[in-house]
Amino acid sequence: MIRRLPHPAYLVVAVTFLALLFSAGLRSAPGVMMQPLELYFGWDRATISFGAAVGILLYGLVGPFAAALMMSLGIRRTMMGGLALMAAATFASQWMTLPWHFVLTWGVLSGIGSGAVASVLGAAVVNRWFATRQGLVMGFLSASTATGALVFLPFMAWLSQGIDWRPVALAVSLSCAALIPLVALLVPERPEARGHRRFGETHDSPPPPELKQAASPWLAIEALRRATAKPVFWVLAGTFFVCGLTTNGLVGTHMIAFCGDHGIAPVAAAGLLSLMGFFDLIGTTASGWLTDRHDPRRLLAIYYGLRGLSLIALPFIEFDTVSLTIFAIFYGLDWIATVPPTVRLANESFGPVDGTIVFGWILVAHQIGAAVAAFGAGVIREQAGTYMPAFVIAGAFGVAASLVFIAGLRSPRPAAAQA
Repeated sequence: MIRRLPHPAYLVVAVTFLALLFSAGLRSAPGVMMQPLELYFGWDRATISFGAAVGILLYGLVGPFAAALMMSLGIRRTMMGGLALMAAATFASQWMTLPWHFVLTWGVLSGIGSGAVASVLGAAVVNRWFATRQGLVMGFLSASTATGALVFLPFMAWLSQGIDWRPVALAVSLSCAALIPLVALLVPERPEARGHRRFGETHDSPPPPELKQAASPWLAIEALRRATAKPVFWVLAGTFFVCGLTTNGLVGTHMIAFCGDHGIAPVAAAGLLSLMGFFDLIGTTASGWLTDRHDPRRLLAIYYGLRGLSLIALPFIEFDTVSLTIFAIFYGLDWIATVPPTVRLANESFGPVDGTIVFGWILVAHQIGAAVAAFGAGVIREQAGTYMPAFVIAGAFGVAASLVFIAGLRSPRPAAAQA
């Protein structure tokens, strides 16, 4: 009896997960390197935070253009180009000596490269390869963002003990470079290239999204123009701004330094973030499963509210093992659980063709929020001598985002746009 091979979508998802994981690992590296760079070069925390903020901002800004490139150049080529740029930029950073070198390598170049391998990649893969279980798969791929912390942060913290930051740059560079041949060999452009339909596709399934015209980066601008005419875009972009503000911008960039202010060693603090990453893998995958079954607006109201309250409470807890472990578990379950319901609302509101690109623009708002938090929290720490105001302000934004969706539950769900 001939055993049937698994659907190639499984392999595409596995490689995409790794690419997203390495991209997330790169974006979390400045948080580990912050104290070593302070000691090695004498740069202040606001300067280092600015470089991290530039990378975070470009990580999001590149998203919609990367989505358009995936439609013209293809998913595989876009992934390979992004990984190559990340590998080259972080490798070159080993020879930096001035602050602008850090901004150029870890900010500008790695921000552009990682932006091509970001959440918009997951949305593109889901739309192209899956006719069913889209929420579940998007949740799994979204979880890779925090899982990057789970895999990389403790190891990077160990590499950067004292003032030795160069091994971190080398480890990130080699990891990204090693993935390029895997993408080239194992990621076909479409299921038809392997003689398959989309996963779960039947004769009754809606047709896969097709281009309405020759794809080009300008499609990103055209999709934005169409999206801004709808109020739902501003709701999703505004609340996703808060998502970035309260996750990788604040916690992802400054949590290790915040713990350092309370006498917790970087390796132990990195372990705390890795614990968040582990529970995010559970929470965000579960969020994808729930998104397939429940109103995504109701889920977003719950996620933002719980996240905001947890951030407000953090500065007032005892920074002991038990308290921090409870926070890490609770916060980790909600780290980026907002992504699957946001992607679903984008697809329902703007259709399967524009939906991926529009989600890229929504991700821009996410990264603007993250950049504001990354830089702003560093400035607050320099001026006030404590991170407490930064965490309380971010928590208040989270509660406000929850109230937006609670108010919106009275209105009907958006109908899917016509492709």
